[in-house]
Amino acid sequence: MYRVWNFLTNYSLLLVLGALIGLVWANIDAASYHRVVEFVLIEDFLLGHPHEEGGDVVRTLTVHFLINDILMALFFAIAGKEVWEAIALERGPLRGRKALTPLIATAGGMAGPVVVYLGLAWAWGVLDATARGWAIPTATDIAFSYLVGRAVFGAGHPAIRFLLLLAIADDAGGLLILAVFYPTGPVSPAWLLLSLGAAVAVFVLFNWLPRRLDRGRQLRPASTWVRKRLTFWPYLVAGCLSWYGFQQAGIHPALGLLPVIPAIPHADRAFGIFAEAEAHLTDLLNAIEHRLKHVVEVVLFLFGFANAGVEFSAVSEPTWLVLFGLIVGKPVGIFLFGWFAARPLRLGLPQGMTLPDLWVMGCVAAIGFTVALFVASVAFPAGQVQDAAKMGALMSLSAAVIAIAMGRLLRIRRVPG
Repeated sequence: MYRVWNFLTNYSLLLVLGALIGLVWANIDAASYHRVVEFVLIEDFLLGHPHEEGGDVVRTLTVHFLINDILMALFFAIAGKEVWEAIALERGPLRGRKALTPLIATAGGMAGPVVVYLGLAWAWGVLDATARGWAIPTATDIAFSYLVGRAVFGAGHPAIRFLLLLAIADDAGGLLILAVFYPTGPVSPAWLLLSLGAAVAVFVLFNWLPRRLDRGRQLRPASTWVRKRLTFWPYLVAGCLSWYGFQQAGIHPALGLLPVIPAIPHADRAFGIFAEAEAHLTDLLNAIEHRLKHVVEVVLFLFGFANAGVEFSAVSEPTWLVLFGLIVGKPVGIFLFGWFAARPLRLGLPQGMTLPDLWVMGCVAAIGFTVALFVASVAFPAGQVQDAAKMGALMSLSAAVIAIAMGRLLRIRRVPG
């Protein structure tokens, strides 16, 4: 039973299961599905979505808000942790010359979908109604792309590491896009001081100060006391304050835990997402991630259920804009920018990786799914356009079939791990 659970959680199949349940339910009885998803848990709740009623501001906490705005903060925290380690650690994979080609390819993988999305929207005369969704097809789903990439290339192929670097950089760009271009209300930047203050406070009090007190003391009593007695609790409090700061600032609160991540004590090296050696790192940041792993997979199940409940009748222009942005714009952008970096700029590709590998990897990266669904839910208000865009994000799973077919057509050599 443990192996089955481990397989489901490692490859985010719980997310697909939740999405399938929501999709089937919505197409059998849409009214009951939406009653469950929009069920009001608490009226007049301080942290819910505000709306006007009789001239007064009323806030409510719904199931959808609980999942998308509160629980999904845990998912973005884990994604942020991978980005932080890749950038900050001395041997982080997104540092130095070796990261330039993946970073440039990532830029193409984000620019290509935007060009295709907006270009088709203009050509079809729906630009005014759909322009706000330009960022939806920029996403790459790390877990599913990794799963399909291993099926195409094998675990030992250098394209797998390239794909993970690209996906992590894509996550960083996606988080930035969400924060800048998709505010949840009127922006009040002053509230971000609360988030910054919480992060700085826990860093100084529970990270910098104990190490300062332990200078010249071999047993490091202050640091040991903080690690054994306080563990993650100060960071939990800081995370809650930071979340609230984002909520009040008008920035999507699902990103609210990100400022606290750099303040948590972390290892001086990282083996990379999905690496088995990561399980043996005992620093606090990795310990928190290990504790949250299965919790986040359950959150993704709930997210899939709450966001994929779209009726098939919703398929329309936004569906095709998102889908073509992903399955056309993503591989074309990655290939063109990656080729430019590798050849004209002479930065090269990883040893053992060829240009056909780069093209197929772009097809693998076209699986948007999780983050694409999330961006669709914030880019458009609830209704026909949002549902159509979500359907495009769901249909991006078809990129797996395209990638496998391309791998066989181009005779990609599989390298066992």
